Amino acid sequence: MEKFNLELNVNGEALAFNILPNRTLLEVLREEAGLTGAKEGCGEGVCGHCTVLLDDLPIRACLTLAVEVDGRAVTTVEGLAAGETLDPLQEAFIEHGSVQCGFCTPGMLMSAKGLLLEDPQPDEQKIRHALSGNICRCTGYAKIVEAVEAAAKKQ
Repeated sequence: MEKFNLELNVNGEALAFNILPNRTLLEVLREEAGLTGAKEGCGEGVCGHCTVLLDDLPIRACLTLAVEVDGRAVTTVEGLAAGETLDPLQEAFIEHGSVQCGFCTPGMLMSAKGLLLEDPQPDEQKIRHALSGNICRCTGYAKIVEAVEAAAKKQ
């Protein structure tokens, strides 16, 4: 199989890869770029653990072929913080005890970030809807919703 030259802007940095065309964006991010924040949970786009932002919109990286996003901007959970300064959303997750085992946290953060970029002041219903594609087996979601509400107030 012939390889494909892929160019992406990942977390503000121009990156180039030479990949097989059947590689998913999640595989490229984790295995080629070394960005392991996005997780593979179900591999079917159901759990949301692999959520990243593509041009500021949340997508499932496990279902997205990397060749489909050539030349576009991808933001991973590693790109939320500005150096040592956490994003207000990350701070709110910590302050509200929204992180337990942490496996779903990157996907939750990226889905929430996508929502806040679209609607800086969402109500609880919009927050719950935006997070509805992300499965968490530890927290019960209430603290996650509270954290997103708090982050929206800080913006």
